[in-house]
Amino acid sequence: MHDLRVLRDNPEAFDGGLARRGLPPQSAVVLDLDARRRAAQTALQDMQARRNEASKLIGAYKKDGKDAQPLMDEVAGLKDRMAEAEAIEKALSEELDRLLSTIPNLPAADVPQGKDEHDNVERHRVGTPPVIENAKEHFDLGEALGFMDFGGAAKLSGARFTVLKGPLARLERALGDFMLDTHTREFGYTEVSPPLMVRDEAAFGTGQLPKFAEDLFQTNTGHWLIPTAEVPLTNLVADSILDAEELPLRMTARTPCFRAEAGAAGRDTRGMIRQHQFYKVEMVSVTTPDQSAAEHERMTEAAETVLKRLGLPFRTVTLCTGDMGFSASKTYDIEVWLPGQNMYREISSCSNCGDFQARRMKARWRHKGDKNTQFVHTLNGSGVAVGRALLAVMENYQEADGSIRVPDVLVPYMNGLERIVRG
Repeated sequence: MHDLRVLRDNPEAFDGGLARRGLPPQSAVVLDLDARRRAAQTALQDMQARRNEASKLIGAYKKDGKDAQPLMDEVAGLKDRMAEAEAIEKALSEELDRLLSTIPNLPAADVPQGKDEHDNVERHRVGTPPVIENAKEHFDLGEALGFMDFGGAAKLSGARFTVLKGPLARLERALGDFMLDTHTREFGYTEVSPPLMVRDEAAFGTGQLPKFAEDLFQTNTGHWLIPTAEVPLTNLVADSILDAEELPLRMTARTPCFRAEAGAAGRDTRGMIRQHQFYKVEMVSVTTPDQSAAEHERMTEAAETVLKRLGLPFRTVTLCTGDMGFSASKTYDIEVWLPGQNMYREISSCSNCGDFQARRMKARWRHKGDKNTQFVHTLNGSGVAVGRALLAVMENYQEADGSIRVPDVLVPYMNGLERIVRG
């Protein structure tokens, strides 16, 4: 959500931020609703004051033997008018909230201008893509090994699901364990095991609702299956006032994630690139405003460290204004090299959301003993997508005979297994 006071003071800057995202101006509509709502509130307060005044006079009139009927009629009329004013004020407030809830976060000043992913700016590359003659994609490798079953998954659940078996299932588990160990032992994140279903309020708090409901799965109880652990982890501080000494708060979780992929028709239909269900290790940080920029760099370093230890070539890019997510003010994407596709593909996205989510969640902080509160800053990042790390390992460590070498760092997690061969 956005700070109405800031918008009132500088509507041009607000519209300028939206223009950088390629969106039309909204300040005039927002401020009109805001002015009408405040006028309704003022009128309601004036009527309340007059009703209280008239009610007191009624008692005095009756005590002095004066005719109080005109005042009684006025109070009765005010009661009806106040009910109408309350309904108007409520309707305007709801309309204003609905509009504000659909307006994305404004990009930070240093976010590069652009329309789409082609305008993202590369920060750096790490590692050299391996030279692999006739490199195969992960689905060809997995099916040939006999440990990746798309047909069985389709029989069970339809398209965009995968069954992993044997050493590939073990490799998926090993990757998640390795990532959690890295983030908890080296970067100070607290491991959390959160619910996989959340209520409307939680999905609203991190920005999935109301605008992106079609991208989510909903249960018959009204709960939403989480698209990422960002949702439950970030909402743990909803409706809270944190002491400055508690911050930064860092949490990580490995969870299944569920996405409808409503806008992905025809894209990545084969393999594990774009699934309805997948595992991801998520990182969430809650900070004071002055810490958030440094925390963003630190979070991105944590995600990059995972790929460095796995020996996977990658590049990190700063997303342009036209490619950022709804809640983000600045985002770094990490893209891993996939020899089978001969290109880099996203494996992690680390975003600083500023106070955007905090306003939706009413998450605040203050110095100990201080009555004044401020909104926290929230950040989230993949640390990293486990499924995509699995396929990246398969493609980058494939051998000519179709076997797959296990990265050295994962051998202990694989109970000493160094190579995956056909079962």
